[in-house]
Amino acid sequence: MKIKENAANIVSVVRIFVAYIAIALLFIQTTWAYVLAFVLTAIAFAMDGLDGYLARKLNQSSKWGAVLDILGDRIVEVTYWIVFAVLGWLNILFPLVCVARAFTTDGIRSVALSKGYTAFGESTMQSSKIGKFICASRFMRITYAVAKVAAFMFLIVIHTPGIELWHHLQLLTTVTMILAWIAIILCVVRAIPVVAESGKLFDE
Repeated sequence: MKIKENAANIVSVVRIFVAYIAIALLFIQTTWAYVLAFVLTAIAFAMDGLDGYLARKLNQSSKWGAVLDILGDRIVEVTYWIVFAVLGWLNILFPLVCVARAFTTDGIRSVALSKGYTAFGESTMQSSKIGKFICASRFMRITYAVAKVAAFMFLIVIHTPGIELWHHLQLLTTVTMILAWIAIILCVVRAIPVVAESGKLFDE
């Protein structure tokens, strides 16, 4: 495999392992482990934007690349939600909702892909203007990503051992939970058009 010709896809795969290392560090109850987990989490999500940039810049956009990008997103996102619940930082409903949404939308999108559609871009399966805005617009994708990444990183910050944040801990905790709820609500909202417009995929 030629690295230069597959740079975007390589980034999509590598970010999964970067996220896994960050997540593993959360089970080591030391300040430095959490600081490193924080940094690696930021890198993992920055790589999500990097793979798209490389695909456009190097003309490596493809349906396989789009699938790999979504696959990486799902693995990373679901894993973080699950681990946060396992650690007792969030209610179990967060990962349950995320997993249910992922199976639903990605199942529908797999059918769409077989018919020549993609989740985003010019060949997106969304045909209505509101569907394209909610699911495929740059604004909604960035808004969801920012809320999600901020929630994840704040969760790591407020649970970092040895860092005294007592004067602002309650405020940070409140802000973190608000961001987590915004992220999970957007997660569900962005699935609605996918389900609502899926009927056309099953027409004979």
